Amino acid sequence: MISAIKIQNIDDPMQIEKNNPINRLGWIEVICGSMFSGKTEELIRRLKRARIARQKVEIFKPAIDTRFDDQNVVSHDENSIQSTPVESASQILLLTNDVNVVGIDEAQFFDDELPAVCNTLACNGIRVIIAGLDMDYLGKPFGPMPSLMAMAEDVTKVHAICMECGDLAQYTHRLVKDDHLVMLGETESYEPLCRRCFLEKNQRPCAP
Repeated sequence: MISAIKIQNIDDPMQIEKNNPINRLGWIEVICGSMFSGKTEELIRRLKRARIARQKVEIFKPAIDTRFDDQNVVSHDENSIQSTPVESASQILLLTNDVNVVGIDEAQFFDDELPAVCNTLACNGIRVIIAGLDMDYLGKPFGPMPSLMAMAEDVTKVHAICMECGDLAQYTHRLVKDDHLVMLGETESYEPLCRRCFLEKNQRPCAP
C-alpha cells in the first residue's frame, strides 16, 4: 500500500514536455521509504509509462541484489522490468548513451559516487528515477540516499503498514541478529514498523 506524505499528482514529472526549450536539462526523481512500501513498484510503473511514451529507457540495479532475479528489477508484487546489474555507480555513465530516462533501483546499496553520476545524467538532459531505502535497519540515513534526496527535483516518500499496530510504517526493523549494514532478506528477515513500534522493539527512547 502506497501513501505519500504530500498531496500531489504522482505523475507531475511526466507532464514536463521533453522538448520544452525552458527545460533543456534533465531532472532527478527519488522514491524512498521502508521495505515493503512499494518503492520498486512505483519505479517500475514510471519506467513503463516512459516506454509507452516512446522514450528510450535504461534500468540499473546493484549487482549484489540477487534476491528475486539476477538480471531483472522485481517488486514484492512480482512485477518486473529488465535491468542491467552493475558493480559501481560509475558504470552507469558508460551504459547510458542516447537514452531519455534512467531508472536505478536499490540506490542505498551503491557507492558514494552515485549522486555525482545522477547529477551528470540530469545535466546531460536525462530524466533519472531512483528508488531506495532512506533509512537502514538502525533508523539511520542509508548510503547515498540523503544526498540524492537533497539534490532531487522531486521526492516521493511512500509508506508500508506497521506489522505491529497497523499504522503507517517508515522504519525497517531487522528480525534476525546480524550487525552487518547490508544484509539481503525479505519477510523472514525484516518487517516495517511505525516510529513508536520501532523504538519499542529496539528499546530506544524517543530522544530529540
